[in-house]
Amino acid sequence: MKTTPLYELHQELGGNLVDFAGYLMPLRYRSETAEHQAVRTSAGIFDVSHMGEIFVTGAQAAEALDHALVGKPSALEQGRARYTMLVDPEGGVLDDLIVYRLSRHGFLVVANAANKGVVAAELTARAEGFEASVDDQSENYALIAVQGPRAQEILARLTDADLAGLKYYSLVSGTVGGTVAFIGRTGYTGEDGFELFVDAGDAVGLWKKITEAGGDEITPCGLSARDTLRLEAGMPLYGHELTAELTPYDAGLGRIVRLEKDFVGRDALAAVAESGPSRRLVGLVARGRRVPRAGYAVIGDDGAPCGVVTSGAPSPTLGKPIAMAYVGTGAVPVAVDIRGKHEPVDVVDLPFYRRTDK
Repeated sequence: MKTTPLYELHQELGGNLVDFAGYLMPLRYRSETAEHQAVRTSAGIFDVSHMGEIFVTGAQAAEALDHALVGKPSALEQGRARYTMLVDPEGGVLDDLIVYRLSRHGFLVVANAANKGVVAAELTARAEGFEASVDDQSENYALIAVQGPRAQEILARLTDADLAGLKYYSLVSGTVGGTVAFIGRTGYTGEDGFELFVDAGDAVGLWKKITEAGGDEITPCGLSARDTLRLEAGMPLYGHELTAELTPYDAGLGRIVRLEKDFVGRDALAAVAESGPSRRLVGLVARGRRVPRAGYAVIGDDGAPCGVVTSGAPSPTLGKPIAMAYVGTGAVPVAVDIRGKHEPVDVVDLPFYRRTDK
């Protein structure tokens, strides 16, 4: 079992530590609902150091990434970021990623914890023939996320970086509390916020400075709150809404696929784009109190199974159980089979929650 540089601090804070993608991570510190609401109303701080940081550099780094990924990193301006995916030759999703352009010939690729080894290996293989090198620096970095409507105000107390001028999905180099950091205006909660990439040895000191600067306005948050926040925001989780058996089009994310360029998996995805996916990702809101959980069957209006729940949880913001599910393209979901009983649900557009200041 691996640990992040903040492991001992989580213990001191009373975090309930569990296995997540091979890392001991805090599930919650006290109340997951309170942590969730803190992010929606003020600010929360998360340890996401289990994520992967993979640097791609060289005169043809942009071209190598264009070949490797479904998007077009070469079109990024310096300091901007983009959500994209790595797919296999059949179009199945190997991971969803964020790519930051650090310089003309330098990029940072952020991968999910469980997949960072696969991503690094695939990028290395796909960079062959290009003047580009792939360097997995995941073990040398820590990643701290500060999310919520007061995130900018709190971090501004610790940095001279122009946070107000930093656009969504952008990145700047600077110092936070005296610590050198890449500051990205990105996150996984549906709120405004920042992700701070720092040297692993600086993580504990930076966390403490941020929480001291925030005082009662900031709350340490664990995996449970992160999951309900991203679920409300309709954000996919690898292993649930995204897998190697699914394509970006299945997940309703065909807009990120750039078929006008050549890349690994292009022909397979072009075929899906032409024929249309056989399933679609939908949002479900339960009418009762029972929660649709991952793996539960979705029932169509003919009384037969028509799909499967991929993620589900009580929504602290909506006050109702919510879920995401894959269903057949023409299916009309009306219920979820919860332990043998068909519990009625309503189909809604994703996301379930959208912040009003965006």
